[in-house]
Amino acid sequence: MTTATVTRITHADRARSPIPFGRLVRTELRKLTDTRAGRWLLVTLVAATPIVAAVMVATMSAKDLNYAKFVDFTSTPEKLLLPILGILTMTGEWSQRTGLATFVLEPRRGRVLTAKVVAALALGAGMTVLMLATSAIGNVLGAWLRNGNGSWAFAGQVAGEVTLVLISWLLLGMALGMALLVTAAAILVAFVVPNMFSAFFGSGAKNTTAWFDLNQAQSPLYSHDITGKGWVQLLTASALWIGVPMLLGVMRVRRTEVK
Repeated sequence: MTTATVTRITHADRARSPIPFGRLVRTELRKLTDTRAGRWLLVTLVAATPIVAAVMVATMSAKDLNYAKFVDFTSTPEKLLLPILGILTMTGEWSQRTGLATFVLEPRRGRVLTAKVVAALALGAGMTVLMLATSAIGNVLGAWLRNGNGSWAFAGQVAGEVTLVLISWLLLGMALGMALLVTAAAILVAFVVPNMFSAFFGSGAKNTTAWFDLNQAQSPLYSHDITGKGWVQLLTASALWIGVPMLLGVMRVRRTEVK
């Protein structure tokens, strides 16, 4: 009788005093940096961007050394690695077998998932800012050391559009991580399926495939000539590749038994 009463009081106190959301976000950030895979992934992200910029300054034609080119090239490592960051964020509870402790301490799984999304977006935003800053430094060094073009034309547009691409791939990784809950499978799907889809359907009319091909829909963001119709196509393709897996993933995480 006493045990049952204490249990009811404990649950009631927890319901009245939930774990602060900021603490949940900090916990998810620690999880990403405490594991060996997460730590090396972040180190690779931080190191790859300046390496790419340095190679560009040393080897590219002077006329091509402008801010838009630096952003396009230095964003490549992030486009490849940010989906993995999103996947690790969502699959960690199952691959590291910490889900039981996490969901006992915070039984409302929706809050945990939201904290994971915020933590991953914060890291992704930080990596993106680093990439944009490195591109700016590279552009200055290219103009100074190589008499490069040094153009800053459409700098704000370039930065905004490439940031949108990177965040969308980060969200894709999180969506697939939630939907599959297995790191290796989610990474395989994230890299193979969109590219295979583009390979099979890329030969069709561009205006048609862009409605359901994420790579095709994002291509105007790299050429910086996206139109109103292009934005609608991008939204539709993003809903298909990001929205649907994320909805399925949220449903699966909320219903999956943690062992």
